[in-house]
Amino acid sequence: MLLPSRTAVLNQMYDQREIDVAQIMKALKPQYGQEKQFNEKLYLEHMMALEANGLVELATYDLDKNENLVIYYKITDEGRATVDKYVDKKYRSA
Repeated sequence: MLLPSRTAVLNQMYDQREIDVAQIMKALKPQYGQEKQFNEKLYLEHMMALEANGLVELATYDLDKNENLVIYYKITDEGRATVDKYVDKKYRSA
């Protein structure tokens, strides 16, 4: 069983200090990569929605070697509590 994409993103962040969209997508690609909705734009929207709901927060940002903006997020205590409450331990990323 696959978790809903947004929940999978939050679950992937559970034990990470900070992470960006590309890192999340790399980790989730084996399970979600074949889905039509598996693209950077949608996964950035997932991050922004999680941020708007207080489950993740902006940690830092930087430019990559191609001068593209890279935004790093970290999970909040509320985000961890959400994973603990709604994601069965057998599906946890850790």
